[in-house]
Amino acid sequence: MADILVIEDEPHLRTLLTRLLGDAGHRVSTSGTGSGGLQLAMASAFDLIVLDLMLPDLSGEEVLHVLLATDPGRRVVVLSSVAEVGRRVGVLDSGAVDFVPKPFSNAELLARIRLRLRAEEASPAAASVPRFLNGAGFQLDLQRRELVMDDQRILLPHREFVLLAHLLHRRGEVCTRQELLSDVWGMSFDPGTNVVDVYVRRLRAKLAANCIETVRNVGYRFIAC
Repeated sequence: MADILVIEDEPHLRTLLTRLLGDAGHRVSTSGTGSGGLQLAMASAFDLIVLDLMLPDLSGEEVLHVLLATDPGRRVVVLSSVAEVGRRVGVLDSGAVDFVPKPFSNAELLARIRLRLRAEEASPAAASVPRFLNGAGFQLDLQRRELVMDDQRILLPHREFVLLAHLLHRRGEVCTRQELLSDVWGMSFDPGTNVVDVYVRRLRAKLAANCIETVRNVGYRFIAC
């Protein structure tokens, strides 16, 4: 059983989500506004937040920004009818763990929520997980989400951190673009953008450029350099 907050302005859909998630065994709190949702999120610890982008007072992007700025570990699933691929990719880049388009299948929504909750349960199994991942001339601090290089600490944006950690965990192995889209951005589809390439370029600008090798027409691989 999980504590889930639903931020959705449409009353009928809010009722449907409350019943759907409640029948699945979860405790559900709801808000019809972004500001109300933020108040609830700040007052209680939720295992997962379901967020609409089209809210009457604040945009969903604004709500997402505040949620993750105050607690980067929050798990937010965006549920929205927005059609623009740029906005869908934007919220995933900003730290949402998934995007579910409206109209949605009840079974698919529940499956995605189960997946994100399982990932949350698995993450603390970290007693045996080292705090640092070592690269070539740098360390990645998994606890503080910082790049440690030349006695300096650099706070990485969320997606850059997750991407670098993924590549380091898979050191020497080829990571396909689809794998990176799925595991780093939470996308079960290829939106047809070059978001992976853009973020690899950003990491290369901070690290030795040849640490991340391009595998032509496939993806990327972290190598010793």
